[in-house]
Amino acid sequence: MTTYPLAERKLVYRVLHAQLTKFPELMDATFLDDLQADLQANAKADGVDIGDHGAWDTWLGNESTPCDVRMAKRFVIEQN
Repeated sequence: MTTYPLAERKLVYRVLHAQLTKFPELMDATFLDDLQADLQANAKADGVDIGDHGAWDTWLGNESTPCDVRMAKRFVIEQN
């Protein structure tokens, strides 16, 4: 993963993560898991608390969404 620029890795993660409802099989993809682990390690190295969803989103380049708003929009993603 580290051979690719951090900005590109963040972009790919954001795009793939946004597609989880359309392609739930991504949740079991080793590539996505490895990419997330790599990004989380980079975020931690930058001093980001990855347990803070707002901080994680901001670091990734997403708009930060408050937890109460995020939780209100949650639903179960069905896998076939």
